[in-house]
Amino acid sequence: MVRVRDWVLVSGNANRPLAEKIAAKLNKPLAASEIRRFSDGEVFVEVGENVRGRDVYIVQSTCRPANDTLMELLIIIDALKRASAKEITAVMPYFGYARQDRKVAPRTPISAKLVADLLTTAGATRIVSVDVHAGQIQGFFNIPFDNLYASPVLHEYIKNEIRSSNGEIVMVSPDTGGVERARAYAKRHDAAVAMIDKRRTAPGVAKAMNVVGDVQGKTAVLLDDMIDTAGTLIEAAGAVLSKGATKVYAVASHGVFSGPAIERINSAPIECVVVTDTIPLSEEAKSCKKIVQLSVADLLAQAIHRIHSYESVSNLFV
Repeated sequence: MVRVRDWVLVSGNANRPLAEKIAAKLNKPLAASEIRRFSDGEVFVEVGENVRGRDVYIVQSTCRPANDTLMELLIIIDALKRASAKEITAVMPYFGYARQDRKVAPRTPISAKLVADLLTTAGATRIVSVDVHAGQIQGFFNIPFDNLYASPVLHEYIKNEIRSSNGEIVMVSPDTGGVERARAYAKRHDAAVAMIDKRRTAPGVAKAMNVVGDVQGKTAVLLDDMIDTAGTLIEAAGAVLSKGATKVYAVASHGVFSGPAIERINSAPIECVVVTDTIPLSEEAKSCKKIVQLSVADLLAQAIHRIHSYESVSNLFV
């Protein structure tokens, strides 16, 4: 007799609304769990369901506050490993510390590699993330790493809400590193490609220098994997408008929105900023009428189902 592989879905506190949407898509209730903090800030976890011999999927973005959400994820993994879970998959819609993927100066860390080691040592047997900032991070792990793309969700919005109500569009990368992304989106929407020649003067500060490509008379769609302080976004928007773009939209997978981001977006000449729910919006961001949040719950639910059923995950993006 072949035993059916049983599985459990667990949520951390970082992005429970997304976990609940995923559970609804999978028609699988979230496992009962208690995650709380002692008076000194230490994390305590107790999973209220038997996981012995079962596959467990933990939904937890390591977003702000990054250290707290990461530590919470590590402790959940440890609790499950000690409870004899068979497989432990960390579903991290947003992978924190991903921007620290290499040494940028003497005596600096590669924090993304440290996080990879911590997750593996804690007991994770697979990682699932969405649009991880640096592709090489997959190689930091000696366990399977599924990097999903939010593009199917974002493509629909661009097609139905941006392209349908505007004239010719151009996909704009805010830096050289995102040109491949812009080219892929442009091919999908039969659009032109442009790039911002950006010079970063300090951490979190960027200065747009030049626009490479023709944006004259077109609607510019700025594409990035994340929007943090929105400094790059504002510089890029100003650059393309100065070169004759008629309107500017911004599309990104992760809406970090830290520091003065919302204030900048409100005052910027941008029609709207489209992000997904890999990171929950703050109350300030929710009140911003320019921000549109799409859900990747269906994408993550399909990925979990395919992983558990030994089906191809890459076919989601064919």
